[in-house]
Amino acid sequence: MTIINDKKHTDLKTSDFYYDLPEELIAQHPAEKRDHSRLMVLHRDSGEVEHKHFYDIIDYLRPDDVLVINDSKVIPARIYGHAEGREEAALELLLLRQRDLDTWECLVKPGKRARIGSRSVFGGILFGEVVDIVEEGNRIIKFTYDKEKYANIYDILSVVGMMPLPPYITEQLGDNSRYQTVYAREEGSAAAPTAGLHFTPELLQKIRDKGVAIAPVMLHVGLGTFRPVKAERIDEHIMHTEYFSVSKESADIINERKARGGRLICVGTTSCRTIESVADEDGHIPEMCGDTGIFIYPGYKFKAVDALITNFHLPESTLLMLVSALYDKEKIMEAYGTAVKEKYRFFSFGDAMLIV
Repeated sequence: MTIINDKKHTDLKTSDFYYDLPEELIAQHPAEKRDHSRLMVLHRDSGEVEHKHFYDIIDYLRPDDVLVINDSKVIPARIYGHAEGREEAALELLLLRQRDLDTWECLVKPGKRARIGSRSVFGGILFGEVVDIVEEGNRIIKFTYDKEKYANIYDILSVVGMMPLPPYITEQLGDNSRYQTVYAREEGSAAAPTAGLHFTPELLQKIRDKGVAIAPVMLHVGLGTFRPVKAERIDEHIMHTEYFSVSKESADIINERKARGGRLICVGTTSCRTIESVADEDGHIPEMCGDTGIFIYPGYKFKAVDALITNFHLPESTLLMLVSALYDKEKIMEAYGTAVKEKYRFFSFGDAMLIV
């Protein structure tokens, strides 16, 4: 099943979501302790803004609530190599989406060296052949390798691949686990669901001890989530689809908690998009898997999500538009201005926001 939401007409422009961000506020490395990041709390009922630390998140959770997390795991999806037989013809690949076990949709630089039928070599042990060219010039590449030595594509990527850090992070990451949530399980993401990076096993246990349920869903994060909006009007933007799944166990937990008056609190925009993709008009969550290209922006009526934990997002991004849909757009932009003034850290390794 592929889910694309019906777009609502809006006069909002991409430029309406611009804000000025000093470069020094873009976090280049994670906080020393995951849960010691700062936390801005926005209260929708009163308009109050609080400045806390992430470990204070437990004070805003209630025993009947359910916390929905995305347990997708980032793979070392960036690989460097060269055209077969031409070591001087360097190539960079970013594996975006798995088509079958060893066939992937990839972003290739430079694209001119990746014509259909062309072959490439990575680390002398992984080989790729371009079998198709799809939208926006992405390549479909069939990989081959020694299957007696490497169990699967993920096994060999652990040898030749690098973590696909966003381009605004220019420092090297000393510990790859810091671009991975502590609950990451199913390999397949090309980027981390970064709101979850703030949690520690100890904090999660305290949350469980309070009576809050934790329900994992899965959405493999692709570049579509972060792709710049080039359209002048936001309702003309088309989202790429990403694969998701919601298990029966998680659906049952969510529905049970909602039925007894608990809130559904999503950790990150990926969890939020997954829940809103599958929820029916009454907010009931079914077991489901498929592809979603849901685009949430102001005017969208949320069916199931009650609150959101998220990071601070890029100007003019679909993520900022989603956050603005959950709360008043002007209030969100005002909060971002406050975050800049208070020198919060922005983007993937930055600080967090709780909207309740």
